[in-house]
Amino acid sequence: MTLPIHAIIDSLKAAIAGNPAVVLAAPPGAGKTTVVPLALLDQPWLGNQKVLVLEPRRLAARAAAERMAHMLGETAGDTVGYRTRLQSRIGPRTRIEVVTEGVFTRMILEDPGLDGIGAVLFDEFHERSLDADLGLALARESQSLLREDLRLIVMSATLDIAGVSHLLARPDGSPAPVIEAEGRIFPVETLYVGRNPVERLEDAMTRACLTALADQPGSILAFLPGQAEIHRTAQRLKERLRDPMVDVAPLFGALDKAEQDRALHPASPGRRKIVLATSVAETSLTIEGVRVVIDGGLSRVPRFEPSSGLTRLATVRVSRSSAEQRRGRAGRTEPGVCYRLWDEETTRGLVPHQRPEILEADLTAFALDLARWGARSTDGLALLDPPPAGALKEARAVLTRLEALDARGGLTTHGRRLTKIPLPPRLAHLVAFASDGGDATLGGRIAAVLSEPGLGGNETDLRDRLGGFDRDRSPRAVDVRKLADRWARTAGAGKGGTVDPGLLIAQAFPERVAKARGKPGEVLLASGRGAFIDPSDGLSAEPWLAVADLGGGDARDRIRLAAPVDPLALAERLTVEERLSREPSGRMVMRRIRRLGAIVFDERITATPDRAVLTTALRAEVDALGIDAVRWGERSAGLRARLAFLRERDAFWPDVSDSGLFESRELWLWPLLGEVQSLDDISDAALEQGLRALVDWDRQRALDELAPARLVTPLGSSAIDYAAEGGPRVDIRVQELFGVRVHPTVMNGRVPLTLALLSPARRPIQMTKDLPGFWSGSWKEVRSEMRGRYPRHPWPESPAEAEATNRVKPRGT
Repeated sequence: MTLPIHAIIDSLKAAIAGNPAVVLAAPPGAGKTTVVPLALLDQPWLGNQKVLVLEPRRLAARAAAERMAHMLGETAGDTVGYRTRLQSRIGPRTRIEVVTEGVFTRMILEDPGLDGIGAVLFDEFHERSLDADLGLALARESQSLLREDLRLIVMSATLDIAGVSHLLARPDGSPAPVIEAEGRIFPVETLYVGRNPVERLEDAMTRACLTALADQPGSILAFLPGQAEIHRTAQRLKERLRDPMVDVAPLFGALDKAEQDRALHPASPGRRKIVLATSVAETSLTIEGVRVVIDGGLSRVPRFEPSSGLTRLATVRVSRSSAEQRRGRAGRTEPGVCYRLWDEETTRGLVPHQRPEILEADLTAFALDLARWGARSTDGLALLDPPPAGALKEARAVLTRLEALDARGGLTTHGRRLTKIPLPPRLAHLVAFASDGGDATLGGRIAAVLSEPGLGGNETDLRDRLGGFDRDRSPRAVDVRKLADRWARTAGAGKGGTVDPGLLIAQAFPERVAKARGKPGEVLLASGRGAFIDPSDGLSAEPWLAVADLGGGDARDRIRLAAPVDPLALAERLTVEERLSREPSGRMVMRRIRRLGAIVFDERITATPDRAVLTTALRAEVDALGIDAVRWGERSAGLRARLAFLRERDAFWPDVSDSGLFESRELWLWPLLGEVQSLDDISDAALEQGLRALVDWDRQRALDELAPARLVTPLGSSAIDYAAEGGPRVDIRVQELFGVRVHPTVMNGRVPLTLALLSPARRPIQMTKDLPGFWSGSWKEVRSEMRGRYPRHPWPESPAEAEATNRVKPRGT
């Protein structure tokens, strides 16, 4: 069968022969995955070396290898083999190895020179998995430092071609050559059938499948976001299908090989098939007989939250590129039809591509791999997108807590041990800890249950899940048990001891230790987040849990997998805090608090603090809270405002702003702490004296002369508000200023006071900075109005000549 890739294969061979790196842009159905590796086997530059083909998923790796082997009339393990975490089919004659991206990362970390490898093909690179990005970066560095003869070929259906071409530039700086294949072989008609927003996805998918069966020939490939939706759709189809010649076949990564093959192989003669698949079927796989695609428009992607340390599976709309990939599945072998469960308008609103995993993922394994490679940073690595600084910093902090990295970010002895166990760092640490405790096998089993979805059932209790896993005799479970045993042997295969499963989980995920609180099933995690477990679940009665898996929530999470844990076994992880606290009686005491993150393990009163401890604690409170911790009274606040007023006009005066007082706290505030139990106990008078300590002795008199606290009037004095808007202000009854002919000032006559003149009822009459002008001007109108409103008070025609008063006129006058 002639495929579009055949038209450019000679150009591709020539480009690869003359360049260290080449970019191949080939759309779905072009045949790049199977044709290109086979075409390289006879190239002179390859010699007797192998070709590595990287696939993003185990299912795709196995399917691609078996397809190429079939094209050669062989079986997998001969000329073409594959290697995944669970299975390996490699023989002495194998020239092409199809491996998952994660396997390649471990290969190049163990052998940076890639001895015996002539070319590395990165298939479906547009998916931008973290392992693919890191693998390409490491391969590029190996090529430049160790292996000038190594060829790198990046193959993609939808990708930033120019960006990758520049990333893989030739030694002279020019972009790597780009070879482009033609488009899809067969046309695909697109039908938008929509979906009611309140309709469950599985109901809409079932309806669309039944419609397609009635209207279209051939088999159907339906895309759903996850296993749960696949199972529910399969159940609905079995209930409603009336045609006995139609088979329903689920397809996702956690299925056994036989069940995957049932979905991948063409339907038997005379029969049709509905394949219900996750995004695993978007690329690399051709399912014979499929000419109808039904796209639910959703996918499930991991989203890491550095703040909580959790990776959550988020259900999101597919990108436009993914939608096109899915659509292309219908035209692989003949003209097809694609039903989309959304409106055509929605397509224009889809994001062009999903965000690369390096921007969203937990970077703990990435950081450990960098340390093993000898890189302290990502500078100089050929990465299309640099990792977020915050996520990488948090990843290194986790590795430091696991004692895998030292304080400078270098790999420790324990870290080197973890790199030998092919698991994420937390799970590798779990297996190593179990081995040290004498039960590496248990550690391997737990790591298997945590890393392989669906093993052992769906029980919440880890002990039940382990029991189900041990009883499972399916081929997948057998393969995973063998894998878990290899992990145990790599860790040291400690035997003869007993390790508690809950303690192992707590070692790997200390922030997920949980303590019961409130209602049954409610817990507080050491991370500070709330979580819950169904009250009917047996684990809801446990006071302490070690949580292995959590489901997402806005404010709290659902516990999906956990084990009881003895809090006494966590003693070495507890932090001790000595805290000064006030009893209801007002007595200050020292409390010793032991905690695990946000969880208070216990606390008790240890002593009555001595004066030095108390003073130190009060100073620490000010250091933490700033000047806001001080409660200002009328006198101290007034003095502070006077000093601020003077400071505005002469920088010689002390800075009494929040920042200025904080900087000088040792001079004015620390001396006030020697006799008080709390900051609230500092009196207003003491604060006033503390502020006066900032003023030199020879300027104390100047303070009162330039910025007096009160305005002296014929009847006494009134407070001056230096913090008032518009400058220093005095609120005063107008009658108290009768007889005053010169406007009052401060700063030796340079700054007039703002006078807020009040009625006898202390209501505003006038604001002025020119009292004589007021007497000779607007007083006449004010007098006329006030005489009618307050007839018993004096309102002289010439207030500057009158006598100040605060009394009413005698009756009858």
